[in-house]
Amino acid sequence: MTDELTPETPDEDEQPIKQRKNGLYPGVSDELAENMTSGWADTELRDLEPVEQAPNAARRREALSRRFPGERLVIPAGNLKTRSNDTEYDFRASTEFVYLTGDQTDDSVLVLEPRENGEGHDATVYRLPRSNRANGEFWLNGMGELWVGRRNSLTEAATLLGVPCADVRELAGTLREATGPVRVVRGHDAGIEAALADKVTAERDEELRVYLSEARLVKDAFEIGELQKAVDSTVRGFEDVVKVLDKAEATSERYIEGTFFLRARVEGNDVGYGSICAAGPHATTLHWVRNNGEVRSGDLLLLDAGVETTTLYTADVTRTLPINGRYNDLQRKIYDAVYEAQEAGIAAVKPGAAFRDFHDAAQRVLAEKLVEWGLVEGPVDRVLELGLQRRWTLHGTGHMLGLDVHDCAAARTEAYVNGTLEAGMVLTVEPGLYFQADDLTVPEEYRGIGVRIEDDILVTEDGNRNLSAALPRRADEVEAWMAELTGQRG
Repeated sequence: MTDELTPETPDEDEQPIKQRKNGLYPGVSDELAENMTSGWADTELRDLEPVEQAPNAARRREALSRRFPGERLVIPAGNLKTRSNDTEYDFRASTEFVYLTGDQTDDSVLVLEPRENGEGHDATVYRLPRSNRANGEFWLNGMGELWVGRRNSLTEAATLLGVPCADVRELAGTLREATGPVRVVRGHDAGIEAALADKVTAERDEELRVYLSEARLVKDAFEIGELQKAVDSTVRGFEDVVKVLDKAEATSERYIEGTFFLRARVEGNDVGYGSICAAGPHATTLHWVRNNGEVRSGDLLLLDAGVETTTLYTADVTRTLPINGRYNDLQRKIYDAVYEAQEAGIAAVKPGAAFRDFHDAAQRVLAEKLVEWGLVEGPVDRVLELGLQRRWTLHGTGHMLGLDVHDCAAARTEAYVNGTLEAGMVLTVEPGLYFQADDLTVPEEYRGIGVRIEDDILVTEDGNRNLSAALPRRADEVEAWMAELTGQRG
């Protein structure tokens, strides 16, 4: 990585750099400064069309406007975060901003300004304009376009998003002078929050965040299509992994992680969360993301991974695969129990059902198996009442899915966990059994085995649809699928 030409940051006005002399830019000659202000082609894009999600985002803004009439609403995208010294983490815009604009540009802010007549809001997206060629920011500022690449002009962005755009550098001052009620989505832009510090309250701002979280519970057709794209790419990523399991055995879980990541970056934006590539006893650690362990024939691989689309919708799928292509008798017994529990959970997903129903259905099956195997004393109702199965089932059986892998997390309990399923909701169904390597309450042969099966389920008008059905689930189907894929190696 190269260094910027100078550590100084120029002023952000229109004064040509050639008039400032070298005091501001040590080591830069007047001749070079003057040369850099001219000779650039017009690159404005004039034949743009709105992005696909623009009409959906407009409808969401209209609903938001109706919910908070007469109030100024401020939704930041967020800023770059430093990884180390002068390098930043890859930027991921805030979910709320993406949901309401379809945009992903750092330092941007959506503002819904209440109209004077009290009827609705006028939306503006504040963002950085093109780098100024006259004042030097284009080439001397580390965030200038010469360094980080071209960005859309305000005119271009307005066309793409279907929303008027303005210079974000003017926004903080405008907000400081603003009067009337204001709400802001917190946690993304400290500068914007500071400008509003004497105008907002945590309680009112939380109401805005909760509303935007609950608004995402039911997905529109565009969102469902994006989730299906994410799942389809994820299925191909799992196929990629199976084809290179021999190379993973020669290296580590990192080979699996890297293989899936390649698919995510080629077909989408990124992985939707840190891939869990857990071989052998690592499968009993729910969020094993170190991925530095051995991959051994005869062990199981628990692969929990999802591709995030370019529009930031993510899949979340898990399969537990026999590394050598065949489950042994005990592995199959445990796998089949989890499969049976997942089948019961998926069957309970339908409109009008309580959100908790699919969890309860899956947990009952797992409790029955644990009693049957003599690992916990029955009857099953007693086990469930006391939660004794949770030593080995550990987690809830699913969660909402969308722009976030654990979507709608700020929703009220009564609207989500204690709520009712509706057509258009998308959730995971992911039961598991995990026998820790040091668990002395189970027979030795169980220890170090972890199994989870997870699929992404759309609630439909008459039941549900498994978006990830293209990926085999039954043990015999998994083995046949792996044999077909690995048979292509040589």
